[in-house]
Amino acid sequence: MILRAKHIDLSTGNILVAVLSQEDATKLDVRGSDRIRIVYDGFEVIASVDVSKKGVKTGEIGLFIETFDKLGIKAGQTVKVFLEDKPKSIATIKKKLLGEKLSKDEIYTLIKEVVRDELTDVELAYFVSACAAHELTMEETCNLTKAMVDFGTRLDLGNGKIVDKHSTGGVPNNRTTMLIVPIVAAAGLTMPKTSSRAITSPAGTADTMEVLAPVMHPVNKIKEIIRKTNACIIWGGAMDLAAADDKMIRVRYPLSLDPEGLILSSIMAKKAAVGSKYVLIDIPLGKDTKVDTKEKAERLKKKFMHLGKELGMKVQVMISDGNQPIGCGIGPALEAKDVLYILKGDKRGPSDLKKKAIYMAGLILKMAKVGDEKTATKILESGLAYEKMREIIREQGGDPDINPDDIIIGKHSYTVKAETTGKIIDINNNNVAKIARIAGAPFDKGAGMQIYVKEGGKVRKGDKLFTVYAESAKKLDFTLEVFNKFPVVNVK
Repeated sequence: MILRAKHIDLSTGNILVAVLSQEDATKLDVRGSDRIRIVYDGFEVIASVDVSKKGVKTGEIGLFIETFDKLGIKAGQTVKVFLEDKPKSIATIKKKLLGEKLSKDEIYTLIKEVVRDELTDVELAYFVSACAAHELTMEETCNLTKAMVDFGTRLDLGNGKIVDKHSTGGVPNNRTTMLIVPIVAAAGLTMPKTSSRAITSPAGTADTMEVLAPVMHPVNKIKEIIRKTNACIIWGGAMDLAAADDKMIRVRYPLSLDPEGLILSSIMAKKAAVGSKYVLIDIPLGKDTKVDTKEKAERLKKKFMHLGKELGMKVQVMISDGNQPIGCGIGPALEAKDVLYILKGDKRGPSDLKKKAIYMAGLILKMAKVGDEKTATKILESGLAYEKMREIIREQGGDPDINPDDIIIGKHSYTVKAETTGKIIDINNNNVAKIARIAGAPFDKGAGMQIYVKEGGKVRKGDKLFTVYAESAKKLDFTLEVFNKFPVVNVK
């Protein structure tokens, strides 16, 4: 069938979609979500079908932005359209929904089709749900991880001592990466840190680093940054590392589904893609974190170590206290200030964040046999880590002389004070994140929250508990309206 292309100026989130009129769909004998092959000037794509009764006329084919761009076509030009079989992975997804084990070939085909955008979000969501209902075996998880690496971008940095770290998350701030990277890089190790942006938190490492320097660079530029500094702190999404995982994260988010097999493969595929030889995994354990029981933490620990061995990595796993925020600032600009205060040796740097970062850096140095916690302490307190961070900031295109006091935070603020004298018995991580996000973080870099207390500490009536910052008065007003729904600090 020959149809005339109509441009539909809407994005589908990288899924290839084409729209047919009811009459043309009947002629081709296709229904919604069936597949068609679209051919134009030597290029072809496989797209999922939507059927429209009014939006597309007979003889037209509506192409969403991604499909339109992939074909390199102009509106009004004609394409050839053929009926196409559904992706092979539909049968694989059905198989997992029934609780059956998937073969290596089935998993590899699935990931290949995910990367090629041949599966819809609905189909991917079914796969994620199947993995939540029927846990992946370690063999399936290993195959899934290797497939993600094989069908994604790799960063070839040679055979040096390449190290990495990851936290399973759930703790506001916890910005250890931005301290660990300059410490271990100053010790001579290579640390190509690809970090995430926030999904449900007030800031991801990439959001915070972006306050200091750009985090989106092409692969060749990243290699140059690492060659000059031994390290980088960039947004992993810009590199297409484990691209299939990024697509699955998108469909996991609405229902907050985190099947263990997908968590493991997500983290470890990205470590393998940059050639990591030594990896430290931090599992924060707490009532409000992603890992809320000791049993789950220990189970994940064993699986991380097993998977690391399968991938040829030396993996160490630590289970840390995740019951309250680490650091003082919550939100990109406030977290960046915390990091720079510590690197510069300023007394305003939060001691808990400094202590955890030194401990973790020491573990990495020990794994790579180039030092220990004392080495990490010396590198940080001597200023070597700060100088290394300045190099990284400069090479990534930022201002190496940026002063933490010059970082702009939201000009609209409200401070909450203790209504009674007592002890801090709880700081709710989830509510801290919610309030900071309602205030505008992470999209408004200067929005967030400054926390002045820690669990177990004592306060007097009238002492400051925390301050909320927003970049607009309207957002601050809205934040204040919902305060009572999300209590942050409990004093008794």
